[in-house]
Amino acid sequence: MASLTSIATPYRSSTYPSSSQALRVKVKSAGNTLFSAGVRSPATSSSLLTIRSASTKPAKPAGTQLVERELRGLAEVDWRQKRELLLEKRVRSVDVKEALRLQKENNFVILDVRPEAEYKEAHPPGAINVEMYRLIREWTAWDIARRLGFAFFGIFSGTEENPEFIQSVEAKLDKEAKIIVACSSAGTMKPTQNLPEGQQSRSLIAAYLLVLNGYKNVFHLEGGIYAWSKEGLPVEAEEE
Repeated sequence: MASLTSIATPYRSSTYPSSSQALRVKVKSAGNTLFSAGVRSPATSSSLLTIRSASTKPAKPAGTQLVERELRGLAEVDWRQKRELLLEKRVRSVDVKEALRLQKENNFVILDVRPEAEYKEAHPPGAINVEMYRLIREWTAWDIARRLGFAFFGIFSGTEENPEFIQSVEAKLDKEAKIIVACSSAGTMKPTQNLPEGQQSRSLIAAYLLVLNGYKNVFHLEGGIYAWSKEGLPVEAEEE
């Protein structure tokens, strides 16, 4: 399945007055725009929403394509910088059996950064849950546009980065805690022929935020909770 890319940018045009707060969201696959939504919220009038899909959107000018290529490049640089810091801070990936041993013998804590619903279905015993991403909660023009972007692909539970992630971790774990960060299937810092910079994931982004905020003993669960379950290691669930 081709990967999807969502780009949200503020914009201003002659159609909208300068007092408007305007936002354009584009969802792309294989270089083609599949969905585009524009939202404005002027201070003196009701909100206006315009939507275009790939079947009705006119061809893009060369300048727009160049800007979007640059935005994709910025995202890649962003992950490269995260990876460099993870390597500099000696964040190491451990397989699920080693993670279980570290948890039992060395007082490591598994920090599960999946959504709460996934955590409750099944997680390693003793794991702590702090969501890296959470369901979109607000109803601003920005949030409505993002909801529409998800809904276009039949996803009616869109997520956003959890702005309280670090604060929530700090309430549960001090900076000296020994932490193994886990998500569903994890990414990797190991280079491959197709992915020379590895591949980012929720758990690697979470690990980056932890070391950036002073946590000193951060590890990454290779293969994530999927690999943990596949190996038949113990899991527990929480009843609603």
